[in-house]
Amino acid sequence: MLILLAEVNRLVYAPLLLAAVSLVYAGTRHEDLRSILRHAGSFGVWTVVFMAAIAAVIEVLAFFQ
Repeated sequence: MLILLAEVNRLVYAPLLLAAVSLVYAGTRHEDLRSILRHAGSFGVWTVVFMAAIAAVIEVLAFFQ
């Protein structure tokens, strides 16, 4: 039961970490707040899609193992 709670705890911090990384990355590229937020949003979506694609590949490989 403790291991399950540990995994949930990691997932709670994932959106906050993604938002922080996206904002910092976008802040290094732009100076205008509107540009930063737009770039952070697109970078965040791109990161989630990329991570989902990698997870899908891993699941497919695990299925055929």
